[in-house]
Amino acid sequence: MEYKYKIPCSKSKLGEIREFLQHILSENSIPEVTINTLVLAVDEVCANLIIHSHNCNPEEHLELKVKVIGNSKITFDIIDHGDGFNISEYKEPLISDIVKQKRKGGIGLMLVRRIMDEIELIKGKKKNVYRLHKKI
Repeated sequence: MEYKYKIPCSKSKLGEIREFLQHILSENSIPEVTINTLVLAVDEVCANLIIHSHNCNPEEHLELKVKVIGNSKITFDIIDHGDGFNISEYKEPLISDIVKQKRKGGIGLMLVRRIMDEIELIKGKKKNVYRLHKKI
């Protein structure tokens, strides 16, 4: 089963992404704890793209595709028409450095990498696809 959602690049729309994900994941009988972790991961990638790739410009959009493959796997495609960021090459900061520097943020992508089984960036000329895979 595949689901699609298009959203303006505004932080105020992140709640709608979370509601969309919670609805379709619960509709597919996925356990609540798994739903919450998956929503957290997808929300983090979307938020980073909205903020860093699109500067919160509501005239630009992200597309989200969710593909549920039986009872065994879910794939999330986050389609972006911005600059692109290769999440698979992201170097995790040390937690101790974040604490010492009193930084707010910096651990979201670390969580995404721990939650998802596989992360891909498919970079194209006019769009980038951030593909997140999770076995359930």
